[in-house]
Amino acid sequence: MTALSFETFPPKSLDASFHLWDTVQALTPLAPRFVSVTYGAGGSTQSLTQEAAQTLRKTSGLTVAAHLTCTGQSRSDVLQTARAYADAGIKDIVALRGDAPDGGTFAPHPDGFANSVDLIAALAETGTFTIRVGAYPDSHPDAASTQQNIDWLKAKIDAGAAEAITQFFFEADSFLRFRDACADAGISAPITPGILPVSNWKRAKSFANRCGTPVRASIANDFERANRDGRGDLFALTHCADLCDTLISEGVDALHFYTLNRPDLTLKVCRALGLVPTPSIRNVA
Repeated sequence: MTALSFETFPPKSLDASFHLWDTVQALTPLAPRFVSVTYGAGGSTQSLTQEAAQTLRKTSGLTVAAHLTCTGQSRSDVLQTARAYADAGIKDIVALRGDAPDGGTFAPHPDGFANSVDLIAALAETGTFTIRVGAYPDSHPDAASTQQNIDWLKAKIDAGAAEAITQFFFEADSFLRFRDACADAGISAPITPGILPVSNWKRAKSFANRCGTPVRASIANDFERANRDGRGDLFALTHCADLCDTLISEGVDALHFYTLNRPDLTLKVCRALGLVPTPSIRNVA
């Protein structure tokens, strides 16, 4: 059975809090190995992330992985946040460098971690956390070369990370080539593909532009044509399910879905893949 995990983001209003809770409740029957909660750019949602992660840990019974970045914060502040997670029973961290809040160039805090590798090493030294990190099949926007993405990932694994989760991509070959190149570089830690079910094509294109994720013209045309014809939801389901099915057929044993706190399409994809457990019916007579 393919293992599943899901990313959510922290709510900024009471209505959004209910939406997050409904999302987690809808996905819980899929028995995720963890649910992650993101940070905003520059740590802009730090307190919201902490509150959401701690609440989900207490109320859902699921393993919660809290995002932690080093942008705009001192080492002591970052490690204090990590200790607060541990005190709340959250022992899974997604450790990321983080982005500048204005979308500009990353600059470390004068008293902060220089990069994600330094952050991971400090977290690993505590012996407290299972650490997951980001990986970039289509190259990080700041990477000077494709090889640099692999070199940085190896450095993060060597610093103490247990698993990598990739940025989303639109074609299975992007992930498969990256996975093979990482194996050739001696990276043996699991690399889990990050999957974005496209519930809103305009927003997905915007995400792709910011993340440096390429979109082949034919794929963009297919999404746009499907939306014009009123088949957007059906095409998004078919595209995502086909992507995941190809990955599974190539030996991928875990998928990480970026839900955007909208569980419906993720659930439909998992059903299409046969990953939704069928409840047993007993004592009906």
